[in-house]
Amino acid sequence: MFKPVPVAIGLRYLRAKRRNGFISFISMASIIGIALGVMVLITTMAVMSGFQKEIRDRLLQMTAHATVTAEGEPMRDWQQAVDAARKDPRVAGAAPYIEIQGMLSGPRVQGAVVQGIDPALESKVSVIAEKMTEGSLDSLAPGQFNIILGKELALWLGVGVGDNVVATLAEVQGTPLGAMARTKRFHVSGIFEAGYNEVDRGAAFVNLDDLSRVLRSDGVTGVRLKLHDMDQAFQVASDLALSLDGLYRVSDWTQQNANLYHSLKMEKTVMGILLSLIIMMGAFTLVNSQVMLVTDKQADIAILRTLGLSPAGVMQVFMVQGSLIGLVGTTLGLLGGITLTFNLERLLRFIEGTFNIVLLPPDVYYITGLPTDMQPADVALTVLVALLMAFLATLYPAWRAARTQPAEALRYE
Repeated sequence: MFKPVPVAIGLRYLRAKRRNGFISFISMASIIGIALGVMVLITTMAVMSGFQKEIRDRLLQMTAHATVTAEGEPMRDWQQAVDAARKDPRVAGAAPYIEIQGMLSGPRVQGAVVQGIDPALESKVSVIAEKMTEGSLDSLAPGQFNIILGKELALWLGVGVGDNVVATLAEVQGTPLGAMARTKRFHVSGIFEAGYNEVDRGAAFVNLDDLSRVLRSDGVTGVRLKLHDMDQAFQVASDLALSLDGLYRVSDWTQQNANLYHSLKMEKTVMGILLSLIIMMGAFTLVNSQVMLVTDKQADIAILRTLGLSPAGVMQVFMVQGSLIGLVGTTLGLLGGITLTFNLERLLRFIEGTFNIVLLPPDVYYITGLPTDMQPADVALTVLVALLMAFLATLYPAWRAARTQPAEALRYE
């Protein structure tokens, strides 16, 4: 027998062939419970991370990573800001924009955010040109007063390419009849589909110069930035604002969509906590099996104590055995979770084909598959939680085993 002795005895108990059948069954149930919990948790976290990444990527395709806007008045030196941004190696593109709330009127009326853009520069900060389903971004030529609508917005308005819409903007002008909102008729020259409902239903694009003429403004709302590393968005935008004269407000993609990202993160956290209960159930089953094993091995424990094994050594015997059961279950769950995650979409297609159902309708989720993104940090955390629960589950049974009195245990032997 090799040393340390408690480890050797724990391993011997684990692989002993002559064991109580019910205790063996409970031990196997513990392994299966822990494995299922780990597998389900890894797969669920990967799916939720995939959805989060999909939503983030779709949203950031149409919006900037960061924006720099003038404080309280239009940004008149936007060309200087764009030139300064281009010199920063962290910046992939920069473009000016004007943004204003408006009401679009066709056969029906619908509110939307009207954005003035420079078509030549806009492609450097968004992929709207790639999302055009009808027409093209180049149709926004200055002086033409053309407008490009999101697909859902066009459906709500009841218009298509070639129709006209009247934009009533949230900007008033003085007239002999009093203050009135600025209005302008635009010609629908294109329709885009971003795959994100809030953008497709609430965004419209016009030429930057055309919107400036309607608003009678000589500046822009701000400058949008696209970065090589979106995690540096706030720092890059702050550096740009500090290099310019005047007061500027800085915001990044996490602030512009704070509610969405916080809700997604909260959902993932809550789901992780709830699914951890499956691992906890396996750990409770492990407690039961270990308590029953301690009761079954009373005579063995007494003999070991008389041979000189300390109470701490007895605890280590059952802690080793229980921890190994947890390790086996966690390993099986890890392998099963990774395998299931990489084959999840194939399994989804099999279920849909077998039962003739659609689990993820494209018109509802705007996706044509089941996105997964297995994060190493999530996998590592799941494994650590499972191992920790399994270890904690061994403490009480091991403590009971250490309190066994040899004389009482051998009285009726």
